[in-house]
Amino acid sequence: MFVDRVKIKVKGGNGGNGIVSMRREKFVPLGGPDGGNGGKGGDVIFRADSNRSTLLDLRYNKQIMAKNGNIGKPKKMAGRSGEDIVVNVPVGIIIKDVETDVIIADLVEHGQEVIVSHGGNGGKGNFAYMSNRYPAPDFAQNGETVEARELLIELKLLADVGLVGFPSVGKSTLLSVVTKAKPEIADYHFTTITPNLGVAATKDHRSFTIADLPGLIEGASQGKGLGHQFLRHIERCRVIIHVVDMGAEDGRDPVEDYKIINDELDQYNYNLLARPQVVVANKMDLDPAEENLARFKEVYPDVEVFETTTLINEGLDNVLYRVADLLETTDYFPLLDKEDLGVVYKYNAEKEDFVVTKVAEHRFELTGDKLLKDFRMLNFDNEGAAYHFARNLRIMGVDAKLRAMGAKDKDAIVIDGYEFEFVE
Repeated sequence: MFVDRVKIKVKGGNGGNGIVSMRREKFVPLGGPDGGNGGKGGDVIFRADSNRSTLLDLRYNKQIMAKNGNIGKPKKMAGRSGEDIVVNVPVGIIIKDVETDVIIADLVEHGQEVIVSHGGNGGKGNFAYMSNRYPAPDFAQNGETVEARELLIELKLLADVGLVGFPSVGKSTLLSVVTKAKPEIADYHFTTITPNLGVAATKDHRSFTIADLPGLIEGASQGKGLGHQFLRHIERCRVIIHVVDMGAEDGRDPVEDYKIINDELDQYNYNLLARPQVVVANKMDLDPAEENLARFKEVYPDVEVFETTTLINEGLDNVLYRVADLLETTDYFPLLDKEDLGVVYKYNAEKEDFVVTKVAEHRFELTGDKLLKDFRMLNFDNEGAAYHFARNLRIMGVDAKLRAMGAKDKDAIVIDGYEFEFVE
């Protein structure tokens, strides 16, 4: 089964908790703290593998979770880190965060890797807090908790050339003749259900990959038929072979067919019409073909047309030579340039450690990545840990900011859904 689009949830492992431990050995008075840090949680990694051609495995494995880190140990020993999970995926996938609609990665080379969910950091043991202020700390830090994220995985075939045209114009037959691919072919009205990929070679030993895409229909770019579902596979192609049924075997007008398909490619965007096209006039052995070809050339006098009969491999050598010549002079087209798909490489402003927001009279909310991370990793069942966090807030300038914004004694301070009381 060919699967080229799935949604999954991934989650890196949580960090292990640090521990509170005091060194207790004979003849070693006041041994001091020796609690180790927790282990780091495992990462979820996607690795491009050229031996895979479908996302079928991910379709039946919708939740991928890495192992948690282990808790710290006495004698200053850190806990074991959680194992990473490496998921092998086909070359050519795009990974998008569903919530933010931002593309995370575009894996186009064998062995290319990306971490899609980082494991949490391990919490500090009490040994890490030892200082002149805390000569014998009796608190430790919890491991960092990782939230699951939903990803959209899309496979876009890595083909140099894409075959487009209406259903049953002879695309699959062309692919089967010029490559060793074995697409389904029928002698009745039939359309390809899944993309097929093959390698073609010219007689002067130049080779390239060709993708046979499901037949397009009018409105395909808006989701009609199978076109919208599989048009994504042409996005990476550098050259397009546009197959036209010049014999009008199904009663359609080849001149109008050519216009409709190009309109669909234009509306789908991705600069598809900027790619060079090789127009193949197929089924030239049928009676109406010569007349239709003459009309076609009148309407499109500047379009180079290659006359073929793919069923008997007639005229295809010239098509392959022309495609190979175009590939030598055509660069790859940028894929990630649509505004609604987000930007992979962009400037990210430096985030503030904390933000104070007055949400109501006598009520303030504290947010910020560093503040929330520290809050979530401290064990507030321990009085020493709570004191340490409160001291850190003063050092960061949170107390001063609250006073500057009008906070008074006994005002409510909300952090991550928990409510505290401001004390002057």
